[in-house]
Amino acid sequence: MSSTSSLVVKWPVLARHELAATWLQAWEDLGRAPRTLEAYARGLAEYLSLCEREGVDPLAAGRAHVGVFVRELTSRPHRRGANVVSITSGAGLANATVQQRLVPVRLFYDFLMEEGVRASNPVGRGRYTPGRRGGQERGLVPRFSRLPWIPGEQQWRDLLDVARCEPVRNRLMLALAYDAALRREELCSLRTDDLDPAHRTVRVRAETTKNRLERVVPYSAPTGVLLSEYLVHRATVSRARGPLFLSESRRNHGQSLSLWTWSKVVRRLALTAGVERFSTHTTRHLCLTDLARMGWELHAIASFAGHRHTETTLQYIHLSGRDLAEKLKSGMEHIHSWRVQMLTAGIPVATAGGVSR
Repeated sequence: MSSTSSLVVKWPVLARHELAATWLQAWEDLGRAPRTLEAYARGLAEYLSLCEREGVDPLAAGRAHVGVFVRELTSRPHRRGANVVSITSGAGLANATVQQRLVPVRLFYDFLMEEGVRASNPVGRGRYTPGRRGGQERGLVPRFSRLPWIPGEQQWRDLLDVARCEPVRNRLMLALAYDAALRREELCSLRTDDLDPAHRTVRVRAETTKNRLERVVPYSAPTGVLLSEYLVHRATVSRARGPLFLSESRRNHGQSLSLWTWSKVVRRLALTAGVERFSTHTTRHLCLTDLARMGWELHAIASFAGHRHTETTLQYIHLSGRDLAEKLKSGMEHIHSWRVQMLTAGIPVATAGGVSR
């Protein structure tokens, strides 16, 4: 069964709208990743479901109808709370998630325009407008840019204290995730032949990355020790080459460890350590921020992280406070020198006999 077929089964509303299924199939034919297709299907299915509830034909919907969809997303009850106080209060979907839900809706209407079904797209997008004050036209929903969260030193120590009691597989995965700044998908997709123990490097294959950029990154000597220990243990589970990290559960024994299993492991560690905000992506954020703190150049961090654009990498420079600290230091040195000069200007210089000249 193709990805589109399985997604249509998962969200039947897509099957009730022929053009929606056709649009999704086109993205699959263009080679979009399964997780991207799933995100597209979910966002569009939620929108089409709302249209059905409101009695609106999505092919003729206007911006007001899209506004109803946005309002529903931002007011949807959330498991973390019910009162909207701020964008991080826990009510409704997060700003980034709302933006993500709108992307497939906008792309769907782009498709309808290309097919001649519609003349305009009711989902606005932010764009540069020459002559406009500020130069930037705001999109349908304001976009908030928040810096990634990273744990404090004590929180990190608390998590490591809990991790020390974990099986060697979990300890190695946590170490590699930090050492090589790996995303969850990249970590769980590692194969035995991706590692080069002689040079302590790991190859992150293009097909496992978010932006299809292959890279080779190093890992530390302590992680290498954990790797040697784990490979000995792995041989007791399976001697076959292939996925590096294997499940040891009774149901999936010897199979590749799933993304969800690793997420559950990290979630359990976070709750036990009392660091609830820690997730599978936190180690990546922490590693890149540490590289910025150590003075790595922007392009070097971008290459290490596998970022296609350095704008993404800049958030870690900002999070580290490196540039601001350097500016403050140099600025304070200048101000300090200037104030000392002003304080000493005009002060009589004492002679050897104690009489000023």
